[in-house]
Amino acid sequence: MKAKVYFFLKRLIDIVLGSILLVVSSPVMLLTAIAIKLDSKGPVLADIPPRVGKDGKLFRLYKFRSMIVNAHQLLRTDPKFKALYEEYKKNSFKLKEDPRVTRVGKFIRRYSIDELPQFVNVLKGEMSIVGPRPYYPDELEEQQRVYPHTKKYVKEALTVKPGITGLWQVSGRSDVNFDERIKLDAEYARKKSLLLDIIILLKSPWAVLSGKGAR
Repeated sequence: MKAKVYFFLKRLIDIVLGSILLVVSSPVMLLTAIAIKLDSKGPVLADIPPRVGKDGKLFRLYKFRSMIVNAHQLLRTDPKFKALYEEYKKNSFKLKEDPRVTRVGKFIRRYSIDELPQFVNVLKGEMSIVGPRPYYPDELEEQQRVYPHTKKYVKEALTVKPGITGLWQVSGRSDVNFDERIKLDAEYARKKSLLLDIIILLKSPWAVLSGKGAR
């Protein structure tokens, strides 16, 4: 399949499927928003920095807030989180036990409910339903410093739109370290096809329901 045809069909599927899933998940999103407001102070959506999209373009990713207010900045600047931040960077920008996560946050992160607002990003054309992880700029910079050999994979992964789900998510999700994760993202970008998207979509419900490696 030619690239132009693939991207046209992929975008069409994103619009149709994204619209359906947004409507179907709206009751869950409404209940989640209420639970977040009742559980802790702060906005319903996460106050996080921009993510890196296709061709390195930054965009705002919509996600339900699962942590305390200003959690991203506090991790990097608050002295009491210094040890936690070092652990975060050492473990490929993930934490098994994160004290910043709220009670509701633990649940919605385990089952990826916090990611439902990303269907809006899909409809806006910033993301796709299937694609590589939408990385933070500082995450990519730090991880390429730690894993110099991944620079070629990062470049390749950024040739397509990031996704809500993807090859690395169904291959272990956040249990996969960065060097393996970005390699899978690059592999997806290289092999991109509607068949691969379908396979990933079919595997995604189990990855979500099992909660394995979710963060």
